[in-house]
Order: sequence, then structure tokens, then C-alpha cells
Amino acid sequence: MSPWLLVAVPALASLVGVVVRREDRWAGAVAVLAGGLTLLLAGIAWVLEPGSTAGHVLDLPVGGLDLPLATATDPARLAVATVVALVALAVQAYSTWYLGADDRYGQFAATVSLFTAAMLLVVVSADLVLTLVGWEVMGWCSYLLIGHWSRRPEARRAALKAFLVTRVADIGFVLGVVGFVAGAGTSGLSGVVGAWREPTGCLQEQLAAGAPLPEALGACDAPDGRARTVLLVLLVVGVLGKSAQVPFQDWLPDAMEGPTPASALIHAATMVAAGTVVLAGLHPLLADSPTARWVLGVAVSVSMLLAAVLAFAQSDLKRMLAWSTVSQVGVMLSAVAAAPPADGPDAGLLHLWSHALFKSLLFLALGWAAVAAGGTAAVRMRGSASATPVLRAALLVGFLSLAGVPLVVGGVSKEHVLAAAYDGAVAGDGPGVLVLVALVLTSAATAAYATRGYLLLTAHRRDRPRAGTVTPAAPAVLWALTGASVLGGLVVLTGSFALHQVSLLWLVLTVLVVGVGVALALVGGLDRDPAEVLARRLVPYADRGLGVDGLYRRVVARPVLRLARVVAYVDTEVVDGYVRGTALATRAAGWLGSRLHRGERSSTAVGLVVGGALLLGAVGVLGWS
Repeated sequence: MSPWLLVAVPALASLVGVVVRREDRWAGAVAVLAGGLTLLLAGIAWVLEPGSTAGHVLDLPVGGLDLPLATATDPARLAVATVVALVALAVQAYSTWYLGADDRYGQFAATVSLFTAAMLLVVVSADLVLTLVGWEVMGWCSYLLIGHWSRRPEARRAALKAFLVTRVADIGFVLGVVGFVAGAGTSGLSGVVGAWREPTGCLQEQLAAGAPLPEALGACDAPDGRARTVLLVLLVVGVLGKSAQVPFQDWLPDAMEGPTPASALIHAATMVAAGTVVLAGLHPLLADSPTARWVLGVAVSVSMLLAAVLAFAQSDLKRMLAWSTVSQVGVMLSAVAAAPPADGPDAGLLHLWSHALFKSLLFLALGWAAVAAGGTAAVRMRGSASATPVLRAALLVGFLSLAGVPLVVGGVSKEHVLAAAYDGAVAGDGPGVLVLVALVLTSAATAAYATRGYLLLTAHRRDRPRAGTVTPAAPAVLWALTGASVLGGLVVLTGSFALHQVSLLWLVLTVLVVGVGVALALVGGLDRDPAEVLARRLVPYADRGLGVDGLYRRVVARPVLRLARVVAYVDTEVVDGYVRGTALATRAAGWLGSRLHRGERSSTAVGLVVGGALLLGAVGVLGWS
């Protein structure tokens, strides 16, 4: 099956959705049916091609560059594509209830379909140009989804902030892509990796193919190591921006101004997770560049631990999940940064798989609980999950997975990430030690805020809240994601991800770390908010993201606005002043000439002409002499 079909179905659904956007019933039907068909196609391809790598190339030579526009469907890509399609379908089905009364639901559904197509394009892309197209379309769609409730100024500001921050970081991403493509002479991923790799791996491949040593040496020229490092760092900067990692982390919590289904899609399986897919494809180059690995490793280590602490102290539970996403994406990327070359990046892709399941479950469950409670503030949502059994089950499984409890999907993937970081620490050729320490501390903090979230939603309210009126779609979606989060760890048995076996040591270590976090959250007892007991003074600072938004304004926004005022003043008062002066002088000269022409007698005019001629002659004579 062609990978283009996975992209074409949701892309076509977005076009049809725009046409029928004013008819909510039709818009919902198109979105849900296209989502179901995309999931079916991805699942069939994953089952039918369990151990093969299929490529599809559309050769497009442009000048001296070769643009193959290639796609590929290896098992890991198909597994990720399947979970992306599953989450997209869940969001579309859930939205038919959650946004059923929204007068712009049709636009929302069409945008979600386009967002899904863009993410799937990134997943199946084996070409940097295609990757860049999907990458940029996702940025545009995220702006539309975050600002969906555009009548609210907070939503407009959050959408603009997300767009600007990610676009600034994308400057690095675009420059990195252009540099790699120009240096390799092709945009194909395999060609780029082959052209920019160290010659050791190339020599091994050439010799294994039977090439004589002189020919192998000639075919494996060493690339410019400094240029490769610079280009990789630029790509890493772009990934950090899209993934909301330090120093770009502040836009993602503000994105909570968008509808909950949009948050579930952006945070769980698209956009913020796309950087893991991109860097996994370029892992052979990243493994050859210690500098780029250290830049990535330091950024994600700081991000995952800082975001976990801020999540614990949030007074709004939806923002708690947002900071949790920042932390968990850091966990994904940490496996890519720390894993030794022999291990590969698949531990990070596995955590992407698991995070897509449990984080979409948590967001959608919290959305229903917020409707029942009338808000997302922690004080308001206390006990709201007791409204219905499906909410209690969904939140229990979701928070267990988030905390990394063994056997559920989040625990399985986190054990493999820890093992990959440990291997990197032992190898000693990258940020493995730093990443491993940050992962252990982050795991404890994650278990603490996951425990806090579950206690607040289930155990802190005496009266039974009402679940509200819901359609069958909402509970069906939550039950399906709950089952997937319980059983999703079995994906390791399919062999789709190239993983090393995790020893009993990591199982025991995970249990101990999770136990420490749970015990920390229970210090205040079952009837009090752990954040009020342990981090009361931190809460107001955590709610403001440690004041990073204010720092943006002082360091970036105000200087830029002042510079813009100076430029505007120079343009209007200086540059335009000369232009206006020239125009005024021309008009005055024209007026004077017109007056002289009409007002003087012919004899006077003749005298003026003769006088002028004599004057010019005198000047010429003096100049000649």
C-alpha cells in the first residue's frame, strides 16, 4: 500500500470538510469516517508489512538538486502512524459531543483532518523537503486550533504566541534542512545521511557489498564535520521550539486556551512529538556529532525536570497536563540524545507511542470532568471524576501510565528509555550520565504530580457531581483509550521497535522511583492538596511559568517594538521628509515657471532667453580659459 494514501485520506477530508463546514452533521460524519478509514489503512499496512521497509519515490530533478520526494513504511513508522491515526479518530469522535454546540465546529473538524495529514506526512516521509512541508503545515494548523475560540482575547494571544515562538525556532530548522540538502545534492533522507556520515560506516557498507578497498575509500569521502555540527544544532533548535523545550517551553501551557480536543491532539500525538520522529530519522548523523547531542541532552534534561516540578505546583489541572507534556516530550527526546549509536532511537519512538495513548486519554477525560465541574481550576475540579465510572477508570489508568508504573503502557516505554540512557552513560560518549540523572529525578516528580492529580479528581469532594448530558461517543472514546493504555505495552512483542531487553534491575528501579514520588504526594494526607502542603509558595510562580512570559516581553517584545518605532520615525520623518521636500520643490518650480510663462510679455521673454544665452556663453569662456 502506498504511504501517500495515509496522507491523502485526511487531506481530502479536510477539503471536503471546508465545503460542508456549515452543516455540522455532515462535517462530523466526514471527519469521523475519514479518521476511521485512515486508522484502518494504517493498521492494515502495519500488519501486512511487519518486517519490511517499503519505499515510494517520485523523482523531481530541480537544477543540480535531486528531489526524490520519497516515503517509507518500515515497522516503526507504521506503528507511529497507527497511533497517530487512532488519536486523531478519538479526537474527531469526541469533538462531535464536546463541540456539538460550537458554531465553528465544521472549521475545527476540517483543521484536525489537515493536522493529521501533516503529521502522517512527517511520519512516512523519507525526504527532507516533504518533512519540511508537513512540519510547516502543522505549525499553521496549531495556530488555528489554539485560537479556535478567537472571540476570546486570551485565545487569540495564545495562538499568536505559539505561532511566533515556533516560527522563530523554525528559522533554525529551515536553515538546517537547506544546508543538508545543498551539501548532499539530494533531499532524500538516505542520500543526506550517506553524504554527511563519517566514512567509517560508509566503508563498512562498501566493503560488505564487495567493493575493493581503493574504490570504497574513494566513495566514502569525509564530510565537513563543523558544517554538519552547525546544521544539526540548527535542526535541534527547530525541534526544541516545536516540542516546547527550554528555552521555548512557555508557549505550550498558554495553548490550553484552545478546546480540550485540540489540546489532546497537539499534546499527545502531533506537533510536539514530531521532533522525535525527525531526529530519529537523522540519528546516524546525530550519533556522529557529540556537540549536537550535548545541546539536545542539556535542553531536554532541564526541560523534563523543570516542567515536572512546575506541573506539581499548578493550580489549574489542564495546565498541569500541559507542563506534563513538556516533561514527557523531553523524556522522548532524551532517548534520542543519550542512546549510543548501536542502540538507535527506537526507545524514544516507543515512548511517543505510549505518550500518545495515555496523554490523549488524560486530556479527553479531564475535558469531560471539567464540563461536569464547570472549570479546570484544581479547587473547582475536586472530586469531579466521581461523576461516572468511565472517568474514574480513565483517569486511574492514564495517571498510572503517566507515572510510569510497570506493565501499563507508560511504564513499559519509560523502562526502555531509562535503559537506553544507562547504555549511553556507560558508553560515555554523550550526555548519557546527565540524562540518566534527570530521568530518575523526573520519574519521581512525575509520580508525585500524577498522584496529586488523581487524588484531587477523585478523593476531595463529598457531594457527587453530575456527569452532564453526553453522547455515546465520549464514553466510547474513553473506554477505547483506556484499554489501549492498559494493553499498549504489548507493542514491544511485535518487534516494530528495535529495542534491547530490559533487565529486572530497571523494573525494580522504576518501582522504587515511582514509590518515592507517590509517598511524597501523600505527605499531606488524602484530604489535602499536596501542592498546598509541599509547594504553597511555588504555586503562584508556577502558574506564571516562573515569569518567562514577562521575560519574553522585556527581552524580546519591548526592544523589538521600540526598534519598530525608531524605524517608523526615521521612515516618516527623515526619509519621507526628503521625498516630500523634493515634491514640494518641484511643485514650487512648476508654479513659478507657469506664472512666468503666462505673466510676462513676449519681448521680456526674448530678453530673458538672450540674457540666458549670454550668461551660458560667459561661463563657457571662463571655463575654457
